[in-house]
Amino acid sequence: MASKYEEIYNSLLDKIRFGYYKKGDILPSEYDLMKEYDASRDTIRKSLQLLSNNGCIQKHKGKGSIVINSNIYNFEFGGIFSFKEVASKMYGKVETIVHRCECIKPDSLVKTALKLNDDDKVWAIERIRNIDGENIILDIDFINASIIPFIDENILKDSLYEHIEKNLQLKISYAEREISCEKINNNDKKLLDLKDYDMIINVESRTFLSDTRVFQLTSARHRPDKFKFRDFARR
Repeated sequence: MASKYEEIYNSLLDKIRFGYYKKGDILPSEYDLMKEYDASRDTIRKSLQLLSNNGCIQKHKGKGSIVINSNIYNFEFGGIFSFKEVASKMYGKVETIVHRCECIKPDSLVKTALKLNDDDKVWAIERIRNIDGENIILDIDFINASIIPFIDENILKDSLYEHIEKNLQLKISYAEREISCEKINNNDKKLLDLKDYDMIINVESRTFLSDTRVFQLTSARHRPDKFKFRDFARR
């Protein structure tokens, strides 16, 4: 169950995303928000700090909290989430379009990354993530078919990780990731709505089961204006 400050944060975020508060607007004062949400000052400040951390508002001393962005999607970089789990926290229309799903012999790079034998095959998958009518993300996956023997379009449109963990009873444990900024390629141009961008954010990852077997190699290609990746670190 969400805490009080998270409920207030989600309510304010809804109002920003759906245009009740527009870019440049000043949010109500802490006192007015305390009355509106029947909450303490500390709770309101926690909610506003979360909005600030996520790039939605900028606090100005003497002015209040100013809306600076209503169109950011956050991806937690420190965890392992299916797109279905991420999408459940988004606002607006989210759709997965399956562009490719076939079982193939891998090339040498994929074979090495997934630690495959000569006779092993992989699922080659391409999924487009459409958000609010725009093709924003291209997910390219290679999945060890010896570990995940069956995948179809219905599974991919719903949740691959849910299929792996619930139907196959395999535990997804950890991932190695690398972020880079790359020039767009012809496949990006064909499948994504890139506007005038000629660069793309690529998040490459290998994902492992609890028994340390690597089963998935992913290249998630993001249009750069829509996303920020958020992590948490402690010394």
